[in-house]
Amino acid sequence: MTPDPTAPLPAAPTATYRLQLQPAFPFEAARRAVPYLASLGVSHLHLSPVLEAVPGSTHGYDVVDHSAVRAELGGEEGLRALARTAHEHGLGLIADIVPNHMAAPAPERLNKPLWGVLREGPDSPYARWFDIDWSEHGGKVLLPVLGGPLGDEWERLRAVDGTLSYYDHAFPLRPGTEALPLPELLDAQWYRLGWWRLARTELNYRRFFTISELIAVRVEDPEVFAATHATLLELVRDRVIDGLRVDHPDGLADPGGYLRRLDRAVRAAEDGGRAAEDGGASGGRGGRWTVVEKILARDEPLPARWPVAGTTGYDALHHIDGLFVDPDGLEKLTALYRGFAAPPADLGGDWAATVRRAAQEVVRHELAAEVARLVRTASRICAAGPRLRDHAPWALRTAIRELLVRLPVYRPYASPDAPASPADADLLALAAGDARTVFTVREEARVVDTVRDAALGRLGDGPDHRDFCARFAQTAAALRAKSVEDTAFYRYAPLLSAAEVGGDPGRPAVSPADFHAFAARLLRDWPATGTVLSTHDTKRSADVRARIAALTECPGWWGRLLEELTSAGPTVPDPHTAWTAWQTALGLGLADTGRLVPAVLKAVREAGLHTTWTERNTPYEEAVAAFLKADGGPGGPGASVWAAIGAELDAPARANALGAALVQLTMPGVPDLYMGTEHAYTALVDPDNRRPPELRPEVLAELDAGREAVGLSAEKLMLTAAALRLRREHPGWFGAGSAYVPLAAEGPTAAHCVAFVRTAGDRGSGKGGGEGGGGEGGAAVTVVTRLSRRLAEEGGWGATRLPLPPGRWRDLLTGRTAEGAYPLGGLLDRLPVALLTRS
Repeated sequence: MTPDPTAPLPAAPTATYRLQLQPAFPFEAARRAVPYLASLGVSHLHLSPVLEAVPGSTHGYDVVDHSAVRAELGGEEGLRALARTAHEHGLGLIADIVPNHMAAPAPERLNKPLWGVLREGPDSPYARWFDIDWSEHGGKVLLPVLGGPLGDEWERLRAVDGTLSYYDHAFPLRPGTEALPLPELLDAQWYRLGWWRLARTELNYRRFFTISELIAVRVEDPEVFAATHATLLELVRDRVIDGLRVDHPDGLADPGGYLRRLDRAVRAAEDGGRAAEDGGASGGRGGRWTVVEKILARDEPLPARWPVAGTTGYDALHHIDGLFVDPDGLEKLTALYRGFAAPPADLGGDWAATVRRAAQEVVRHELAAEVARLVRTASRICAAGPRLRDHAPWALRTAIRELLVRLPVYRPYASPDAPASPADADLLALAAGDARTVFTVREEARVVDTVRDAALGRLGDGPDHRDFCARFAQTAAALRAKSVEDTAFYRYAPLLSAAEVGGDPGRPAVSPADFHAFAARLLRDWPATGTVLSTHDTKRSADVRARIAALTECPGWWGRLLEELTSAGPTVPDPHTAWTAWQTALGLGLADTGRLVPAVLKAVREAGLHTTWTERNTPYEEAVAAFLKADGGPGGPGASVWAAIGAELDAPARANALGAALVQLTMPGVPDLYMGTEHAYTALVDPDNRRPPELRPEVLAELDAGREAVGLSAEKLMLTAAALRLRREHPGWFGAGSAYVPLAAEGPTAAHCVAFVRTAGDRGSGKGGGEGGGGEGGAAVTVVTRLSRRLAEEGGWGATRLPLPPGRWRDLLTGRTAEGAYPLGGLLDRLPVALLTRS
């Protein structure tokens, strides 16, 4: 289903700039950056979560109090001061909101709702806030916080002043139990303290993925929604917040229902309740520009009925990156990887097999508690229906697991309230057909159909039916994230730049034709969706990925280099880690063991091939660190090695980085720039990518004063400012109702050029008026070079030309003018990209 193209849209940003707020970069630092960011050309600041979080948090997703703006950042007055300054400079604020979970902190009193539940149990007014299965553990909440078994930690527990303390933890005592001896006191509480290792199998509250320190919140409950959104809505009402980013909607029981309630609440905050009366029926996609952090699989559509402007943009990241991957070179690189690392097919040798094995491991281990709850709920459903009573718990468990691991997307969106969508029905039907094959007895395989129907909401609408339908989908989302992004991405390592959020490492290359088709769909369906290249969650920043992607243009050179480095260098822990470490170092582009060591250690723990987060192999990890730090290792290969790498990769990496930046800034959608990425920006996985930004307004001022852009960082800043300012000056060329028209180069190396026109046009057709979609009015043309090293090997642009739409065009980056079928060798002789305008 395509969204209604006539529906009114809220005012969309022309571009946003993401600031990762933290104590080292609070509201005041953001306020001081406003003049520079306004000059850069963005229209909105995109703020990480602003509500009260765990003290010292560098990300803010661990909210502890929804009623207060975070004091460490400057509190509500600091946020309002930032908004005033932003508005004075013509900028708005986009706020990141976290509806799915909040922190289970230490000390626990920081989270008032959780404190109330721990003190008063299921009778607490806050009990409705959390997904707790009170039927388990004798009606207690398991808190897996102990560093060892309870017997070993006994002497470290202290009951003092109405609390039970354990290191930094402080738990409330049930009224009337303060004077009991410790054994009786523990038994009398509404919670059970347990060894942290019990969380995997015994946990009885829903959490964020597999992080027990983040307890999930039931925002589907109207009272919980009201309590957790009141402060945010007040900030919306007061025009402090001008738009929203919704974190992890797939963790919610009913994402669509939540987004519709949020839309109504935002509209009501804006117009004094009238939107609440009409239920948001006025038809927009959100009273304020709103995007969701929805990770889409290849060809998976965003649910059309969600009242949002689109996604945060990981789908765009995958399509942009794919333009700069050489499919032939990738095939050779993959063969080299398999020969060098020799991984088994399901442990990194084959992408599909690696994903399936990772999913089987996660569903049986990390998510065992979540599966156990689904089995209990399914057993009650079957026990209540005579025809279903003979499905044994083991069969239900097997069917649940086998269906979950076969879902190729994050989750279905089924509900007992309405028939399942054809897409969800087909998704589960396909998975069920495959899942039945694991049963030897045909009659026992029928349990798969029962679980499938329960997941689609077809077996009834009672409490257990609703619980199973929602929890199955929520568990599917957690499984997909943990098995693919946090396991398989680290095991399958031919091209690390392809192992990125929203990406498909098994098929990362994107042809120009496929990219143009994707861009046309965005403009037609979600013209104000977000687009990104780097975020606080990307495993490698765009410029790191640009360097690594260049390896697909020179796989033979990479294979020879790696052989030399590993044969002459320090002892490698294992070939897979050596491959991963050297690609990571190559992408970083400098010797910095302080950043390289934590990133590679995280990679080997996530891969789980030799060590894990929960079963540390200390001797192995020490060997990895020693390898990284050794002379001649990835952290210090020597000047001659860096010179050789630069000679091969600097030029194609430059073309990739500038090309990706320009495509993102001018394609359909709203580009979001991560802090610092207007310059050359190399960052590895968190926490490396959450360092406070080093903004350099003086460099932009020098460029504006006429200084030549020398070097990649200055070139990228010049390009970014030119494109952002163009979007701001001509929003009609880029937003809803604009046109996107591909331009095809002509000549022997035409495949190395990606070009398109942006102009005002007919939204229904996606085309502007006149020949070539450019008409005679104002327009912009983006021109980028792809696979530039291959282009050089083919002799350069030669006779290849780009037929421009009628008129005289000027490159905003070089000042060159062009018209007609212009030679690409002349247009792109100084930079591998061009941004042309016709006034």
